[in-house]
Amino acid sequence: MTIQVQFWSYFKDLTGCSEATEELPAGATIGDLVARLHARFPKLVSMHNSTLIAVGVEYQNKEHVLKDGDQVSLFPPVQGG
Repeated sequence: MTIQVQFWSYFKDLTGCSEATEELPAGATIGDLVARLHARFPKLVSMHNSTLIAVGVEYQNKEHVLKDGDQVSLFPPVQGG
């Protein structure tokens, strides 16, 4: 299945791009996707514990099962002032 990934804020700097496409087997989870992204973009590993992940407009955990065509967004914690 094909998953579109969007990187936000300084995650664009860590990956060198604003989006990527990943091919994953049916039944793959966000955890599987993150492992693949860490292998492809090693600088993301340093943000592992503070990465927010959304599928569409809903935050999801690493056990969430992805579907073909899902759009996944990775971004740092939101800060306000």
